[in-house]
Amino acid sequence: MQVGRIDIERLDAGRLDPVAGRILDAALQQFTRSGLRRSTVDDVARRAKVSRVTVYRRFGSKEGLVAFCLLRESRRFLAVLDAAVAELPSIEERVAEGFAVTLRHIRSHPLMGGLLRLEPDVVLPFLTVDGGPVLVAVRDHVAERLRREGVGGAGNGGAGGAGGAGGSEAAAVAELMVRVVVSFLLTPASCIELDDADRARDFARRFLVPLLRRH
Repeated sequence: MQVGRIDIERLDAGRLDPVAGRILDAALQQFTRSGLRRSTVDDVARRAKVSRVTVYRRFGSKEGLVAFCLLRESRRFLAVLDAAVAELPSIEERVAEGFAVTLRHIRSHPLMGGLLRLEPDVVLPFLTVDGGPVLVAVRDHVAERLRREGVGGAGNGGAGGAGGAGGSEAAAVAELMVRVVVSFLLTPASCIELDDADRARDFARRFLVPLLRRH
């Protein structure tokens, strides 16, 4: 199931009705406890105390429910990420710290970390296939932060905005960064040591910060 931009916007504050929110809370509990493969829409409906028809009306399918659940957790993570880097003095330091925070947070997250460890084949389509709704949401968030920093000549809302050449460059840099993170999360075994925050920051300074080509 593809989750379009209009659907993603429903996750913003005030846009998700209480029943849908309760269903997503139940889905988070169910998927965390039993995983995606073993969980059914009926399981989630029972936890949310609604009918399975109500779940389908809100989310269309199990795949849609999973996508929205992962997107909501991603939005919550992005708020944590923004807070973690907000006080750092330079974009280079924010990228390095952001990379370390991202690896640590997602690996330790009860749902996302558990799925990546135990059911990577099941969660992979939600990160990669058909544009990967989670990947797109995170990429767009990072790209917007990069534009504000002037990556791709996109500072201060000039000609390099979201629709211009600079905006495209910021989006490309953001996608490269996100795909690097996804790769390490999906296949943690590597000759590259990223098992602590200092090593993760060092990797980001050496290989991700150089992507920040500004004009």
